Amino acid sequence: LHPPPPPAMASHTSPPPAKTAGEPPQGDVPNPRFGMTEPISRAGPSAGDLRSTKGLEEGLRKFGLYESRVEMQRRESVLGELEGVVTEWVRRVCLAQGMTEGMAAASGVRIYTFGSYRLGVNGPGADIDTLCVTPRHIDRARDVFGLPAYAGGPAPPAENVLVEILRASGKVEDLVAVAEAYVPVVKMKYNGVEIDLLCACLQVNSLPEDFDILNNAVLRNVDDATQRSINGVRVTDAILELVPNIENFRTTLRAVKFWAKRRGVYSNVMGFLGGVAWAILVARICQLYPNAAPSVLLSRFFKVLEFWKWPGPVLLRPIAHDGVADLAFKEWNPTLNPADRRHLMPVITPAYPAMNSTHNVSLSTLAIIKKEISRGKTLLDQNTESGSFDELFE
Repeated sequence: LHPPPPPAMASHTSPPPAKTAGEPPQGDVPNPRFGMTEPISRAGPSAGDLRSTKGLEEGLRKFGLYESRVEMQRRESVLGELEGVVTEWVRRVCLAQGMTEGMAAASGVRIYTFGSYRLGVNGPGADIDTLCVTPRHIDRARDVFGLPAYAGGPAPPAENVLVEILRASGKVEDLVAVAEAYVPVVKMKYNGVEIDLLCACLQVNSLPEDFDILNNAVLRNVDDATQRSINGVRVTDAILELVPNIENFRTTLRAVKFWAKRRGVYSNVMGFLGGVAWAILVARICQLYPNAAPSVLLSRFFKVLEFWKWPGPVLLRPIAHDGVADLAFKEWNPTLNPADRRHLMPVITPAYPAMNSTHNVSLSTLAIIKKEISRGKTLLDQNTESGSFDELFE
């Protein structure tokens, strides 16, 4: 098994390159609108804003939130090797089904990353959320997890089962495969890097070179588990498409996530907000202040959200229903769904099917979140001149 050439992997696994501050997307108009409304301000950063941003970045580095270049390169190497493994695995399954070498090679397979790694805000030692996308002749239960095709039937040969190939590779340890999870997952350490690997088997004969994972047509005829598996990548990539300046977004999100963890409001399971929700909130602030420096964006984050009229939803784009008439996945729609009307702090994902990323928020946790946001605004208002953010992160 050998890794594919890095260029084939980098476009959909590595964090995307940052847009230059204030630079509109290629081919776009000079003052583009990002999101649901016009920006509150298009003002660029002042010299003081840039100094404050430098202090913010130095503070984040002081807290050890950035990984080293060596660790970054090791992660990229692991992802390259993993793509080589799944490419060989798909080839074996195709040949076992009677395909020729040419047909097997044309089938295609993709490895994507999502979550904090794809957004470019992961810290040292964090795991990598990874998705393997395959065409229709790969069966997740049989070919990924090695389950029999039918009850009491024979298990597939181990050399064609992804989890067995990984176990036998000599580079994988602590592998746990959970086929019956809400989102089926393979957890492992690959060369010391923690990986959460999902698999989406799409109803297409092959994956072309120009395969677009954001095209809603990729969801046609897939089951719920596949839709849930692919959703993380689609949401992450949609967020990156909808922010005006990726580098400023990253710095601000890194600060907000650190603040949320330090203040105890980072946990979807506990009724607070998870990584996706915080990313969407930061992205919306970036849309409202497209040319602002991260220090200003951080201040505006607390200022805007302190006065947000919940349960008014936060959206990065309108919920569009065009082109999805033949797709039956349930979307967040408080007009039609009574349960959605009970959501207290809706933060809506920007990819079909649109969902509320904060459905676990309760009256008590909402009150805590609002209190912490108010505290953050007060501290940043007081520390405008000093440029120190340490108290915010206490």
